[in-house]
Amino acid sequence: MWVKICGITDRATAEAVVELGANAIGLNFYAPSPRSVSLEIAREICHHVGSKVDVVGLFVNHPLEFVRETVSYCGLTTVQLHGNESPEYVARLAETGPLDIIRVYRVGQDGLAEARSDLQQFEQLGVQLRACLVDARVEGAWGGTGECAPWNLLRDQWSRDEWPPLVLAGGLHPENVAEAVRTVRPWGVDVASGVESAPGVKDLEDVRRFVENARGGS
Repeated sequence: MWVKICGITDRATAEAVVELGANAIGLNFYAPSPRSVSLEIAREICHHVGSKVDVVGLFVNHPLEFVRETVSYCGLTTVQLHGNESPEYVARLAETGPLDIIRVYRVGQDGLAEARSDLQQFEQLGVQLRACLVDARVEGAWGGTGECAPWNLLRDQWSRDEWPPLVLAGGLHPENVAEAVRTVRPWGVDVASGVESAPGVKDLEDVRRFVENARGGS
């Protein structure tokens, strides 16, 4: 079970989360977010923990050149796209070089039509995604809302044989992640607000329990 702790804002927390067994950490470059991080801090975090875990950069409708420059400056190896980036945008980003790309979809009870359409286009463009992350659809929000994604719909409709690995996000916390894993059977899980004492401030005991319970559910 790939476990990602998202919205890390300082080196000390990054190092602690790595010690607690996370497979990945997320660095948020979307300025309006309370979990946004400066390029300098992101670079420091990548330097100190990048050899131990996946360090994932989060972007929301950023210009392609900004993403490329941030990847190069910080030393990121994985990019997570949260906005309305088109398949063509993703294909151009993939040309940057060795770079894992996670595409985010916000899904409601109306289903997976957007993801299905995009994934067909990715196949035509020759783009191979590292994974797809599915979060809850909340109007006007790009994630981190605390709302749950539709677990049963994902369990029944995500094509595990044909589509990229599924990372489940949205409303997860230490008390429900094991049930979420048992229900959806994702490849990975992602959490931000569910392990915080305040926006952008991680509660390390909650992180420990989240990692433990996520693996227990699998």
